Amino acid sequence: MKLEFNTHLIGNYKSKSQIARVLTENWVEDNGYCPSCGCKPLLSFANNQPVADFFCQVCKEEYELKSKKGKLSTTINDGAYSTMLERISAENNPNFFFLTYTATYQVQNFLVLPKHFVTPDIIIKRKPLAPTARRAGWVGCTIDLSKVSSKGKVFLIRDGQCREPEHVARDFNQTLFLRDKTPETKGWLLTTLNCLDKIPEKEFHLEALYAFEPVLRSRYPNNHHIKDKLRQQLQILRDKGFIEFLGRGWYRKL
Repeated sequence: MKLEFNTHLIGNYKSKSQIARVLTENWVEDNGYCPSCGCKPLLSFANNQPVADFFCQVCKEEYELKSKKGKLSTTINDGAYSTMLERISAENNPNFFFLTYTATYQVQNFLVLPKHFVTPDIIIKRKPLAPTARRAGWVGCTIDLSKVSSKGKVFLIRDGQCREPEHVARDFNQTLFLRDKTPETKGWLLTTLNCLDKIPEKEFHLEALYAFEPVLRSRYPNNHHIKDKLRQQLQILRDKGFIEFLGRGWYRKL
């Protein structure tokens, strides 16, 4: 996968936003592939359409591209808050590509956030624009990647190093079962995955997960059986190949 942008395309552009859009979209068209099935190339939607930026002609997955010059941060600026909430709740909500690049126009990170990890919890409402602003009162949003499990951040390129497409597809498709879950069930599974990320050890005891009970009790005030619920999630994650049960309350992350 070529990491350099085609800078010959921007000779007639002066706007920084236009330059970024032209370079990043062209790069994805020339180098990107579908993380789900590996199909290449990805096709572009027509401009000014209220849909995603790219789609796979084989498996029909849709992707919206977000790009940034500089380091990959935990927050990504997006558009209008209300519009974003509507989009992620729609049946055809897209997966998200996040791309970061250097000042010399080389790709550093390229990852996909599968759409089943894009929940209202990770969409942060920003303050309205000041009355003196051109779009006074407009309310934007940011996507908070720190609230997304490591299983939901599938890197195609990480720190300038390309991953094998088959490894990308494995990681992307491992979590597709979440799409068939009810919002409540999916929410508990995503919450449990986030808790597991915060346990530093690869092998952990059930008590380490129970330590999150006070936080989860405030998040789910109507659930009076938090520990039972956590054990249930571990059984599902074990069956899906995320963890291995070692016996006597011990587990290993896979």
